[in-house]
Amino acid sequence: MKKKVLSVLLASAMVLSLVACGSEEGSGDAASTGSGASNTTDSAATSTDTGSSDTATTPAAEEFVLDNLYIVVDGTLTATVDSGQAEFEAQWEEAVGEKLGHAIDLHINQIDHSGYTSTVSQLLATSTPGEEGYPDAMIMSASMFREYSTTGILWDMADAYANAEFQSRVTLPSVNENMKTADGKLYGFAPTYGNGCVTYVKQSWLDAVGMSIDDIKTFDDYYNMLKAFTEQDPDGNGSDGTYGVIAAGFGKLDEAPFINYMPEFWQGAYPSFYEKDGQWVDGFTEQATVDALARLAQAYADGVIDPDTEEAGTKQAREKFFSNDQSTSEGVFTYWAGTWLRTLTNNMSKNEVDDDLGDDRLVQLPPIKEIKDTWGGYINREAPVWVITDDGDGNNAREQAIFDALLETMLDGDRVQTLWTYGAEDVHWSIHAEEFSTNADDPEKKKDYSYEEGQFHLKQSPNDPNSVWKKNHLDAVLVIAPLTNGYVDNDDLVTKGNQFFTTNCVDAPAAAACETLTNVQSDLVDYKKALMNSVVAGEMTPEDAIADYIDEWGDTVEQILSELNQ
Repeated sequence: MKKKVLSVLLASAMVLSLVACGSEEGSGDAASTGSGASNTTDSAATSTDTGSSDTATTPAAEEFVLDNLYIVVDGTLTATVDSGQAEFEAQWEEAVGEKLGHAIDLHINQIDHSGYTSTVSQLLATSTPGEEGYPDAMIMSASMFREYSTTGILWDMADAYANAEFQSRVTLPSVNENMKTADGKLYGFAPTYGNGCVTYVKQSWLDAVGMSIDDIKTFDDYYNMLKAFTEQDPDGNGSDGTYGVIAAGFGKLDEAPFINYMPEFWQGAYPSFYEKDGQWVDGFTEQATVDALARLAQAYADGVIDPDTEEAGTKQAREKFFSNDQSTSEGVFTYWAGTWLRTLTNNMSKNEVDDDLGDDRLVQLPPIKEIKDTWGGYINREAPVWVITDDGDGNNAREQAIFDALLETMLDGDRVQTLWTYGAEDVHWSIHAEEFSTNADDPEKKKDYSYEEGQFHLKQSPNDPNSVWKKNHLDAVLVIAPLTNGYVDNDDLVTKGNQFFTTNCVDAPAAAACETLTNVQSDLVDYKKALMNSVVAGEMTPEDAIADYIDEWGDTVEQILSELNQ
């Protein structure tokens, strides 16, 4: 059964990888590949006895020694190969080795975001636990997790999670409790809540067209702002290539929560399967989706959406937004909250965009009325999760050892959690007296930093001395069990961004998962995306697109809904 499902997932992933978003900032090449845990047995475990052969060859949990740990990650681990990953890995091995009383060799396989789904599927389909190339644990998005949670590939960690030491410090228990199946199984672990996207607007563009962010309260207000940005040359370069907004696709139909990159246009629509009034429905067929497609088509025809949006990945879209060296420019970009307010602002600074505004280059748009009246706010996505592969031997020894080494320590509140939160000591952060400057050769942009002995602070980025490191994998503000050592990065802009999002967000619908959906997911996404792009380009009406979809996929949709509603 596992191999059958894996072959389906592999085929699906290879198609999805062609439409996946561009690589996230911080992604890098694989450090190493391979699978797992090695176990050692003592003489009692290997000697003959009167028990079964399983008892003789499979060690008990307390006899299992994990000496190699292979993990697969994406760009959410910011300490990449060229920005301090080796030091992070070495310090993790030292800290965890001391905690557990034995050495563990950590192997990090970091895969580019755009090819992550397909590469993970290939790793799982072409090797087995214990073989080189097989991951012991990995990061999965919520939608990817739903696909795999029904395959038998993932280990049920409910007991391990319930008995974890960090339980006494968990402040957001619902994040993981809500991921449990109806019979109490837990196949993934989220160390943070999900976060989501907010709409950023260039303050200088608002000033140029005589608008205030406080005036943008409805979709009509938002649309008039986009038209003003497109038609009134707010950046003053006289270019015809000025657009109101750019995004990584008109809709992210392959990635939950689907509507987060252009929320003002989608409003109350949700172009995928979701639960509504106690029943699963296909949101792509609802009137709200028809209306959303019509809005997108009108905006595209009016020229307020950068045409690169159709094929842009997240990397291309954000780089166009903050660049000062493009033939086109845009005033609005919806992207991740919190840390990304700082990242986008810093990148605008590097590109010498709106330097006179400093940290006030961008303003965050509160959810427009139509979003508040439907969803209630910006969408807080389901959290990405860590999963552990199940070797299927009927013994939890290997899997428990992986949990203890990786996930239990990840939220230890102290040394290991600090590594996952900020990176390696004296590489990404320090508590020692230090002075440094960013942009030291530019008097106008130079910024000096000075810290006393014992004062926690972030250092210059290992691969960019003109920027200050921000975080590694865990966001200290989003984590479900906070640090207990007092190490806090007080970046006012990040704090401002996080507070804005938490004030204006609602939880996303749960991602759908059933056998038929898993089998057809890639083809279904491909078909919906083609229809969406045809509508936006003016090649067909929204009504005709939905009719075409129902004609082609109606029977399959009914089967999916039947399985979901069981």
